[in-house]
Amino acid sequence: MQRRSFLKNSTMAGAAVAGLSVLSATASPVPTTEDQAAPNDPEFALHEATIDELQEKMASGRLTAVAIAQLYLERIAKVDKTGAGINAVIELNPDALAIAASLDKERKDGKVRGPMHGIPILIKDNIDTADSMQTTAGSLAMAGHIARKDAFVVAQLRKAGAVLLGKTNLSEWANFRSTNSSSGWSSRGGQTLSPYILTHNPCGSSSGSGVAVAANLCTVAVGTETDGSVTCPASTNSLVGLKPTVGLVSRSGIIPISASQDTAGPMARTVSDMATLLSAMVGADPEDAATLKSKGKADYSKHLKADGLKGKRIGVDRTKPSRHDGMNALLETCLSELTRLGATIVDVKYVDAISALGGYELEILQTEFKAGLNAYLAASNAPVKNLAALIAYNKANGATTMQFFKQEQLENSARKTDLKSAAYIQALQKGRVGAQKIINNLLQTKQLDAIAGLTMGPACAIDVVYGDRWSDDFLTQPAAMAGYPHITVPGGFLNRLPVGLSFFSGAYTEAGLIELAYAYEQATKKRMPPRFIPHFFAP
Repeated sequence: MQRRSFLKNSTMAGAAVAGLSVLSATASPVPTTEDQAAPNDPEFALHEATIDELQEKMASGRLTAVAIAQLYLERIAKVDKTGAGINAVIELNPDALAIAASLDKERKDGKVRGPMHGIPILIKDNIDTADSMQTTAGSLAMAGHIARKDAFVVAQLRKAGAVLLGKTNLSEWANFRSTNSSSGWSSRGGQTLSPYILTHNPCGSSSGSGVAVAANLCTVAVGTETDGSVTCPASTNSLVGLKPTVGLVSRSGIIPISASQDTAGPMARTVSDMATLLSAMVGADPEDAATLKSKGKADYSKHLKADGLKGKRIGVDRTKPSRHDGMNALLETCLSELTRLGATIVDVKYVDAISALGGYELEILQTEFKAGLNAYLAASNAPVKNLAALIAYNKANGATTMQFFKQEQLENSARKTDLKSAAYIQALQKGRVGAQKIINNLLQTKQLDAIAGLTMGPACAIDVVYGDRWSDDFLTQPAAMAGYPHITVPGGFLNRLPVGLSFFSGAYTEAGLIELAYAYEQATKKRMPPRFIPHFFAP
């Protein structure tokens, strides 16, 4: 199943804010280098600031954690809710400055917890926080839900010294509500916009996390992915995004879709920042048995190697060129750069074999969603206690929850039986295990360090009439189905819109993928900040 077809059969939740001009055309003049490189707000004191830079400022006393948090809060007020109105943040944390102040006191007393000490982050609104913020997955049916305790990953981040600025908007229910939706829309949060061209799609479901990092509303952010929900918004926002091996990062306290494919993942403007955030997120969680294999995997920053591509063998499937000539040309440019940096490109064929397993993926996700969501809701403080109640709420409040699209995925999932069904067991064997066998065999027989390709095409326009209309140029499904790691790094621009370059490999190969991505990033420097262009044909 092609990625576009899968999304139509899963969901890219959506609709536009009132008055938004909806475009469906995608042609435009080729942008100039100056057009791409123009900074979005050079006078912002923390423009494109990295974790290392902020740590140096705090260590020298030039800035405090409170001052840094305050600058980001002012930036959010200026760009997110007014000005460009990109609408990436669904809720601010009223305790953010108090948290920052306590971390400043620790620093003054000689205690620095590590590289995340005092660093402001935003997290996706499907991750539990036991504070004054809600956890709703963007759904009005969940409004008022305050989690009983932090998700394990949130507890890890607090322990590392991160300052939780707030939560980000997302495609409602992490893109698992409708088959005809627009990414980045939720009934609670409204529509998140691309900061590159405001009429365009931010991708999802971690739309707000991607847009917030791209627009310098925070230093780094956390998203979640089942299939493409970190890597897609990272690609469309000129970011580095990592979908870890399923089980490297705990899922406890995260509103689920699939126990087989769900994972939280870091999103950042640089590979170095992404590695630092990932290191703070990992850890063995007794409530998520899959994480027990993550013991000893902690410091990914030591894998930032400028020569990380030298001598590496990278597989690429070019048997089905893109329908977009620009994508084909960009891919060849990226491959030439990889070769120049010491890698050997090996032609392989796997896309058709993985795509043929797409129907099994949908069976897995729908069955696991029903079981996982029912368990989460039953144990939560949420106002709806199971999937059936959620469906009923949406039907009773359709004027606000379903004015743009319906809830086909919720209803289809509700019809599934349980995790003992023959259809589900077969889907796991043929789909998940089948994808792992295809990738493992390719890596072994071709002696590959990773498989690469463009992450996806440039962002489509926001369209509430027909929903998302992405091209078939997605590279998220293979690693997602297998539960393997996938990293995307800025690969270039088409029509003023970012396109990422992806690397994926076998289980727990994050360190190697970071080496590849860092070497490529440092040699090419393709990350460009957004300019908040109002519409596609603006100069």
